[in-house]
Amino acid sequence: MKSIKTPSKQLDKIDLKILRLLQKNGRIAMTELAEKVGLSTTPCTERVRRLERDGIIEGYYARLNPHAMGNSLLVFVEIKLAAKSGNIFDAFRREIQNIPEILECHLVSGEYDYLIKARLPDMSLYRKLLGDILLQLPSANESRSYVVMEEVKETLMLPLPEQSTRAP
Repeated sequence: MKSIKTPSKQLDKIDLKILRLLQKNGRIAMTELAEKVGLSTTPCTERVRRLERDGIIEGYYARLNPHAMGNSLLVFVEIKLAAKSGNIFDAFRREIQNIPEILECHLVSGEYDYLIKARLPDMSLYRKLLGDILLQLPSANESRSYVVMEEVKETLMLPLPEQSTRAP
């Protein structure tokens, strides 16, 4: 699990504006970003570096179109474990890391233990993923699947407060 540093100072309105703009376009030139937030390039660059150092900005990436890449089937799978202990959770977590089709895996509360999000080319590969892989994972006992018929909204953009998070 990633460790998150506590920010060295609270976020002000300029930091929040930088974060909003970078969430929309992580490839924006630093000169353009600085202009849009009302700073010169050097202080803007220093703020971005601080946000990265403090673990607020975790990285930059290219978002690929899953349909163009041949992975148009999106499924969510709930997994229930037969037994629950720290060792079993650790073993499950290790195994899940090695399955590239799994985009997300979350330990959740409720009837099932894990919620998994996977992208695949077609239903036959989903059946293989479920039968050969997921149900063979340590202590995986039961599953419930949801095949997505229409993707209504998907974003990685976090909502940010309009105001500074600095104490008055």
